[in-house]
This record gives sequence, C-alpha cells and structure tokens, in this order.
Amino acid sequence: MNVIDKLAIQWQEKWKKAGFEQPLPVQTEMIPEMLAGNDIVAQSPTGSGKTLAYVLPVLERINPERQNVQAMIVAPSQELAMQIVNVVREWTAETGIDVAQLIGGANVQRQIEKLKKKPAIVVGTPGRLNELVKSKKLKLHEIRMIVLDEGDQLLSREHREAMRNLIEKTQHDRQLVLVSATVTEEIELVADRLMNHPTRIHITQEDLPEFGKVTHSFVKIEERDKTDMLRRLAYLKGMKGLAFINNLDQLLMKENKLNYRDAGVVALHSEMKKEERKQALEAFHSGKVPILLATDVAARGLDVEGVTHVIHVDVPQTPEQYLHRSGRTARAGADGEALTLLSYADERQYKRISKELPARPVQKVWDRGNLIEGSSKTIAKKGSRK
Repeated sequence: MNVIDKLAIQWQEKWKKAGFEQPLPVQTEMIPEMLAGNDIVAQSPTGSGKTLAYVLPVLERINPERQNVQAMIVAPSQELAMQIVNVVREWTAETGIDVAQLIGGANVQRQIEKLKKKPAIVVGTPGRLNELVKSKKLKLHEIRMIVLDEGDQLLSREHREAMRNLIEKTQHDRQLVLVSATVTEEIELVADRLMNHPTRIHITQEDLPEFGKVTHSFVKIEERDKTDMLRRLAYLKGMKGLAFINNLDQLLMKENKLNYRDAGVVALHSEMKKEERKQALEAFHSGKVPILLATDVAARGLDVEGVTHVIHVDVPQTPEQYLHRSGRTARAGADGEALTLLSYADERQYKRISKELPARPVQKVWDRGNLIEGSSKTIAKKGSRK
C-alpha cells in the first residue's frame, strides 16, 4: 500500500494535483512512523524529499478544531525556515490550517500579532522561538509535535542549549523528529537523551535512483587565482553554480572583487539583512546571475532547482561536508558537476575526501573559454602540435 493512501483524502488529492507519483524512500519510511506518533532520527541526502516526509504527517495529525499551536518546526537558518513555511502554506491553502513564521531579523511585533490568532503550526529559528517563549507570547505546553530540520546543526554545541530549553518546556509525551543529511554519533547521543526510543531511518544516495549523475572534477590552481577562475566560470554557457567558501572574510573579499569586475555573482552570508538575502536568492533563482557564493551555514537547507555546478572554492573539512554540498546538484534526474578549485596546500585533504567518492574525480583545465578534461601538460602538448 502506498503511504500516501494512509493520509486523508484532501492530502491525497493535493499530492496528485502537485504532479507527484511514487513517494521517495524517506517519505515511505517516515510517514507511517510519524503517523504512529514515534520519535524519529532520520538521515537522508539533501534534496531527497525530507520536508514533505514530515510536513504531510504533521498536517494529517493537526486537529483544525483546536485553537492552539500543535506543531513546531525548527530550522537553523532564516532561509530554510522561510522555505519550509512556503511548503506548508502551499499545502494548507484553503484548509483552515494556519502557520506562523517566527524567525530572527523579522518584525517581532508582527509575529506576536500572528501568534494571537492561534496558528496550528509555527516554523522558526532557535533564537527567535526562545525569545517569544521567554516573553510568554509562545506557549509550548500544548505542542504535540516538534520537528528539527537540519537537526545536526540544531543539536550542535552552538544551538544545543537553546534547543534543550525549547524541548523541555513541551509536554513529556510530545513527538520529537530529527531530520538531516548528516547525523554524527554525537548528535545520535544527544537525540537519545531527548527522545523516547527513537526509530532510526537511514536513506543513502544509492537508495535514490531518480537522482542524476554527479561528475566529480577538480582544477589545479594557485590560491590567488581562484577569484579570477570564478569570474571565468560565471561566463560559461548554461552555468548555474553554487560556490562554497569556508571563510566569511574570504567570501566578502571575493564578492567585492567580482562585483568590481561586473562578474555575474551574488553572495549569501550571515551579515546580510533579510531584504538583501531575499534579493540575492531571487537573482540566483531566476537565472539573472549564474553563481551564488555562500558559506555552509548560510546555504544550509537551500533548495534551488537546476543547479548545474557545485563549486568547492575551498576544499571542505570532511567527506560528509563535501557530499552534503555536492548533493545540491544532479537533482530530478538531471546530471551535475561538483568542481573543486584545488590549490597545492589542499591536495592532501582532497585526496582523503576523494577516497570516499563513488567515482574517481576527473582533472580539468581551462582552455579557450571552456573547462575540458586534461592537465596543463595535455594543453601544452596540444599547443606544440600547432
């Protein structure tokens, strides 16, 4: 039996209207467990359908006749929280189920007014949620479901205390669900302390046959030349690239240099105002600019269609981080490329990461306005034959 058939008719109809066919693996496993009220730790790759895997059972379990907050969805970043709100609003249109967005950087008074209308679902970031709880504007004792999206980030040391404060103020028999693309042993232990006999769900990339092929490639380059390579990549035909930079200072410096040279890039980082972030994302979503520069934190949970390249401007710290970033391309059956700008200093780290990849990375070089397979020696030989 299809798990969608376990939902009320209105959700089944919306599912069909949205053009979905078979549910994805994480949805097949999570929906029945959530409907049963079980605590869950679910690990599944980026873009594998995690949001609907929890949104649908949350909607199913909401009682529209009860005038109080019944479900709280927590996200580590404003962007992810806004994306979740958009998904919930899309599915709750004309159902009478209301959702409130409670994120930092937005007008708190407006959010308080929204809470007075007793929404059934709240979606927010840890800081703002705690602020509203402390001021007694958000009451947690009636909440029956809590979802931690990108839960590894929410239960990391940075947010752990804030999350504990929130979770401990809810009723003891509430349902707690954690979803993430990566779940470390440490996060498993923290989740265990907060949950009642959680169900473990682990979906791997191999479980997702509908994903396209990711080509892993690298270009050997001097550190000082990375900014110029980004400028060149911005002019590649059909480029829609998400470029990851480890360090905020480096990101700001590259953004300034590229903007000075009128390269087609926008940036996403923690120091931007809400309106600036919105404009940057719209410019990238719409295709006005071909490359979005981002740190891992700023890009967490971002779901952008049609990303052709994930560009690792800096080599990630771990294989998990590399795969998490690279999972933003090759979605919905399309192929994609994970391109690393590899400086000499990072070669050892990249070699370690490469051992974890499903295929050996391909070396590429820049030649006459294009990226082609080969090394600088191949290009030299090609030139000498002329």
